[in-house]
Amino acid sequence: MPKHYRPAGKKKEGNAAKYITRTKAVSYLQISLAVFRKLCILKGVFPREPKKKVEGNHKTYYHMKDIAFLLHDPLIEKFREIKVHRKKVKKAFAKKNKDLADRLLNRPPSYKLDRLIIERYPTFIDALRDLDDCLTMVHLFAALPAVEGERVQVQRIHNCRRLSHEWQAYISRTNSLRKTFISVKGIYYQAEVQGQKITWLTPHALQQVLTDDVDFNVMLTFLEFYETLLAFTNFKLYHSINVNYPPILDPRLEALSAELYALSRYMSTGRLPGNPNSVGSIEDKETENNKESSKTDESELRLAQLQHQLPANEPGALMHLVEESTADDTEDSPAKDCRSLFRNLKFYLSREVPRESLLFIIPAFGGTVSWEGEGAPFDETDEDITHQIVDRPTQSHVFLSREYVQPQWIFDCVNARLILSSTDYTVGRVPPPHLSPFVDNDEEGYVPEYAETIKRLQDAAKNKVLPLPGLGDEAQENSIVDARSEYNEVAEKKRKLEMLEKQYHEELKLEIEGKTFSNVSNKKADIPDDVDENKSEEGNASDSTKQAADDAAEISKSLMSNKKRGLLEAMEIGKERKKSKVALLKDRKKKAESSASAKKAESSASAKKRS
Repeated sequence: MPKHYRPAGKKKEGNAAKYITRTKAVSYLQISLAVFRKLCILKGVFPREPKKKVEGNHKTYYHMKDIAFLLHDPLIEKFREIKVHRKKVKKAFAKKNKDLADRLLNRPPSYKLDRLIIERYPTFIDALRDLDDCLTMVHLFAALPAVEGERVQVQRIHNCRRLSHEWQAYISRTNSLRKTFISVKGIYYQAEVQGQKITWLTPHALQQVLTDDVDFNVMLTFLEFYETLLAFTNFKLYHSINVNYPPILDPRLEALSAELYALSRYMSTGRLPGNPNSVGSIEDKETENNKESSKTDESELRLAQLQHQLPANEPGALMHLVEESTADDTEDSPAKDCRSLFRNLKFYLSREVPRESLLFIIPAFGGTVSWEGEGAPFDETDEDITHQIVDRPTQSHVFLSREYVQPQWIFDCVNARLILSSTDYTVGRVPPPHLSPFVDNDEEGYVPEYAETIKRLQDAAKNKVLPLPGLGDEAQENSIVDARSEYNEVAEKKRKLEMLEKQYHEELKLEIEGKTFSNVSNKKADIPDDVDENKSEEGNASDSTKQAADDAAEISKSLMSNKKRGLLEAMEIGKERKKSKVALLKDRKKKAESSASAKKAESSASAKKRS
């Protein structure tokens, strides 16, 4: 008998012991497939791909440790209680015992997912890193129609809407928004919270239709977990800025569907957590805040006046002013740019523009905003309004003291981090191309023309080209001349070394081909010196570099394994596709320019004929 012989049906080892199929896992846990799927979503257990699939390639495999992890979870018992409760309700209705059925329906078994949040995310940073899909899912369900009788409960939709507005209010209050982009799918946002970049997608404000192609049971299971995760995250973030959670909103604004504005007003009051005595209307809180801020300003002014009278090494003198100054110094430059982008600007939104997104973006970058409708902070006739966001060709009233721009101007200003010229975004004019801030133009190999224009404006705004400090005009010119002469000397030395290297490669080629030096010298003597030098410099440089690159590539390919060679070929195919895409974009640009010039020529010719 062999040493490692194991009879059939005994203990398994290897992949057969490490992995289990889904059918066996369901029977092992003694639950239905729907409950198993829900349990895996809530616990974060996903299928695995073993190297060797013992029971076939057409089956789904799970790790045995994950299944053992699910076996001891208390949620299984809760799901079994829910199943038993449904059977009791069904039995009571079958026996026409309406009182018992009503009592059972009023006391259904419930469970909480708080423990799972702590299990899956030991630290708050882990929760922030996994927030992209959560925010996208919650914003998707918040945009669904809240209609009774649909597959999604109205309470779930209202809860998603509340959570999404709370998140947006925090991002807007802390000026954490960094990028935004309008696409066909919806509007992309990217915020930076505690050093973590969070990107999510919100659908457009259109009428959503529930299709039959989507399994809403799976999506609702994900939503159930994501609601709990986002509620925990909002609680932590609100307490980090000393604001009570959950917020208490103004019922009048909430009835007018202005929850985001009501949240921003609530957060501007700056209520401390755990202060139940602060009860009252929002207007009274705002007046109290204004009084307190005026008192603090007066005290700061008095302390600043006494600053020069106090000794420099006085311990504890002007401590709060020092803390504020150090906080301003440690703040990163993107946060400063975002906070002051729309400062001292007042916006008014017409009824045809996307109000939800603009009410979120404009305050996040320091602007003041109002809208057309009830509950707005100020009317359209306010003389302090600097910009009015419109999206229709004609206006009933035109105020000369403000600029009328399209909504794209807001998004492009946010991505460029500067106030762009509003002449290209006026009403009735085709706006410039809306460029995505999530695309790296240098990596793609194609830089759009408008991106180059924005780059020049950014460089001009940052004043990158500055004179050297402490130097006059003459000294600055002398320094520039010295730098150029040094650069020319280095370039000359480099060119000589390249010429010697080319000559050496030529001699090696001649030795390999078996040609003598006399024949080559006679051929070179027949050619003029100037032409010979130019041709040798251009041709030899290109030939030698191409030959060296091809030789190195062939040698490296021959030494690679089949797997790495396939990966290299896939990379080369991707580079070729990228080059062809760039060439296609350049051809389109040329055609568009030629068509535009032809149209201009036709219009000028027709104008001349008319005249």
